[in-house]
Parts: sequence; structure tokens; C-alpha cells
Amino acid sequence: MLDVVVIGAGQAGLSAAYYLSRHGLNPETDFVVLDANPDPGGAWLHRWPSLTLGGAHGIHDLPGMKRPPADPTEPASAVVSRYYGSYEKTFDLPVHRPVKVLAVRPLIADSAMLFLEDDGGVPADIAGPPLVVETDRGAFETRLVINATGTWDKPYWPHYPGLATFTGRQLHTGDFRSVEEFAGQRVLVAGGGTSAVQFLLQLAAAGVQTAWATRRPPEFTTREFNPDWGRDVERRVNERTSAGLPPLSVVGVTGLPLTRQYQNGIAAGTLVSRGALRELTPSGPVFADGSTFDADVILWATGFRAALDHLAPLKLREPGGGIVMDGVKVAREPQLLMVGYGASASTLGANRAGRAAALVAIDRLRVPA
Repeated sequence: MLDVVVIGAGQAGLSAAYYLSRHGLNPETDFVVLDANPDPGGAWLHRWPSLTLGGAHGIHDLPGMKRPPADPTEPASAVVSRYYGSYEKTFDLPVHRPVKVLAVRPLIADSAMLFLEDDGGVPADIAGPPLVVETDRGAFETRLVINATGTWDKPYWPHYPGLATFTGRQLHTGDFRSVEEFAGQRVLVAGGGTSAVQFLLQLAAAGVQTAWATRRPPEFTTREFNPDWGRDVERRVNERTSAGLPPLSVVGVTGLPLTRQYQNGIAAGTLVSRGALRELTPSGPVFADGSTFDADVILWATGFRAALDHLAPLKLREPGGGIVMDGVKVAREPQLLMVGYGASASTLGANRAGRAAALVAIDRLRVPA
């Protein structure tokens, strides 16, 4: 039986694995990392090729190893994949891929008392039925799970009246590849985050006619992105997760940095929202003010939700729809730790969350003398 299974080899998962190893757990015999991707890179592996290293935000160094210099015109997906792959090899992290996790459940449901009667020296706060991680490559029995699956696998598609009647193409952020495929078309970009802004600027630069739809006015900010700002963001996101409410997106809390590039986009009219959508017609959107835009394509840059379907057997959800968290600890399941949920769903806090989860795991595994 393993001590820890880490699910996900993105920034938070690799950070957790690094600190598990640093604190004495042995790769393969004590812990493993399971990743659904065919190659290293986490969610960055799926970023569109036109997103270059120089145009990407939030590529942070992993603990213990700085990212080597790279050509800013190279696709960010390639740079991060290479960096993460080198990181895994340098620290001998036991990443198994591609492995799709299907479910996490107690090894013997409703039999916790069997383990409590003879816990074999396991600390009391994890003395219960081990967890079994069921995958498409077999099952892993473990005392603890660190879930680091993030959000990329669960795109959010909003619903509007008439959505099914639209005769053009619809795609989500994860389906975007390059602006060239939209040449000569009219594109509605829906969403108020960084991805939407980047799409609009790229499309406009290629001569594509665009319109921007946002539920609320875009929140551009001139606030300096310093450590105090980061801690404030995490505090505001954590207020919801500690109450068992679904987390807000980090971008929804931070706003958009008002860079010179964004200022130019606003001045050119590219980054000026037409407002909220009211409905869709066969030819395109109708905005809340009654105005229309004949569109060939709708690009939904509407964000992602936490990819947690495999945890459903553990029955973690509260009536409010969220999961009660205390930092990385899950209130309903002491054998589960979660990173990449809430404040650590972005690169802002992923390293810290990975370290925190590893330290909690080490503490829970430690047998009192």
C-alpha cells in the first residue's frame, strides 16, 4: 500500500511531489503521481500554439529549480512541457502517464471500524479504511490522496436562450489553436478574463472583426501585483471555500492588469465590451441593450470549473455546492487533501498549496513514538 497518491502533475501536483520527496517519502514505494496527460506540462500542454512565452502570464518557477531562459517567441506550451519534464527527471518524481483517474473511494465502504480495531500504528486522524484510486490502468491503494487536478478538463459552457439555434461554429478556450482559422469571419468573444482579452487582441491584429460580450463591465486595474495583493486575492477566494461555497475564479477577484497593450486595445475599440448577452439567434447574439452582431463564430472564453467528478464517491459537496476547506484540508474527508481548488487553482498559490499539502500529509503519516 502507498502512503500518498498525487493526482495531477501540473504546478501544484509537482510541488506537492517535490516536498513529499524532500521530507523522506520514497518515489514509487511510498508515493506516486498520476497524470492524465500524455506528456509533461499540466494544463499548459493544451495552450494554443499562438500563445508564446512572451505573451503568457503566470508561468512560475517550480520549487527547487528555476525555469531556464527560453525564446520569448516559442509557444508557451512547448517551453513549459520541456521545463516540467526536466523537473520530473531532475528530482526523480514518479509520474505515471497517461493515467486517467476514474474514481476515488474508501477501499471497503462502511467498514471503518475494522481498521480502527487494528490500525497497525497509523495515526488516529487517518485511521480508517484506506482509499482506492481507480484508474484506466488499474487501482492504487493509499493512505492519503493529494488531489491536484485543477480545472482545465472541465470547461464551463454557459446557457442562453436560443443557444442551440445558432448556425455558426462554437468553441471554448481549450479548442482554440490559431487566429488564422478565423480569417474573413466575424467572431464573438464571450468572457471577461485574461484569455478573452488575449483572443480579442490576437484576432484584431489579424484583421478579424470581433465583438466582446461580458456579463459585467470589464474590471481593469492599475493595482500593483505584489505579495500583499496575492495574499488578499487568496483570502477572498478562501472565504468562500471555507464556507462550503463554490470558489470564484481568481481572475474574478483580481481584475485585469491595465497594461500598455490593453490600454491600446481599449483605445482602438477592441477591448470595449458590448455588455451582457440576452439571447442567441441563428445569425448571432442579441445583447442586453437589444443590439445585435452577426457572427460566424462564438468563442466561449468563459472559464473552467474544478475537475472533481472522480471524487464524487466521497460525497464531499455541501448544500451550497462547494466543498468545505481549511486551507488544503477537506473537512469531510481527512484522508484527502486538495490543491488547485479555490485560491490555488491559479499559478498564484499553486507552489505554496503543494508544499502545504505535502507537509500536512507528512504530519498525518507520522506515527507517534
